[in-house]
Amino acid sequence: MFSGIVETMAQVVKIETEQTNKHFTLRNPFGEPLSIDQSIAHNGVCLTVVKIEGDLYTVTAMQETLRLTNLDVLKEGDWVNVERSMMMGSRLDGHIVQGHVDQTARCIEVKETEGSWYYRFEYASDRSMIERGYFCVDKGSVCINGVSLTVCEPEIQKDKGWVSVCIIPYTHENTNFKYIQKGTIVNLEFDILGKYLSRYAAILKN
Repeated sequence: MFSGIVETMAQVVKIETEQTNKHFTLRNPFGEPLSIDQSIAHNGVCLTVVKIEGDLYTVTAMQETLRLTNLDVLKEGDWVNVERSMMMGSRLDGHIVQGHVDQTARCIEVKETEGSWYYRFEYASDRSMIERGYFCVDKGSVCINGVSLTVCEPEIQKDKGWVSVCIIPYTHENTNFKYIQKGTIVNLEFDILGKYLSRYAAILKN
């Protein structure tokens, strides 16, 4: 379980393919040791530490994770947003994030707005996805590349959805949002509470 409050960024130093899996080796940015089996969100994707060598650690993404997220397009040298799992009893500064990415979205607009940054993203949508809660509501929460953000200007049509977010300068400089440009693919995790309510409503309707 995560909060969507990114701690820092980690750089990918090696990518290895093994059958349908990919092993990502990153440099530990946390300033303290990690442990095998520890869960860390990478661009919002919960992955388990499987190997540690000095200040490097390795995580593995299976085929389904690669299909649903932007991890498959990562290259050596890329930076990912990282967050360790929440500690019980601490403040929930973002919102409840599972680290289970629902789908990807494509950035269609980026602009600076007097110090802050505005981003608009487009994602695939259809009736079945909406019934599973894969949509955004105005002033609701969404997790983009592991960052908990407030939704603005959500829109849904027949086969597409759109969501906009505004980023304060601190978030822009301390996450990989500063590398996002038009055409960049990002990870989306929709609000878990909205997903439960949408699926319950769909069950009652049927």
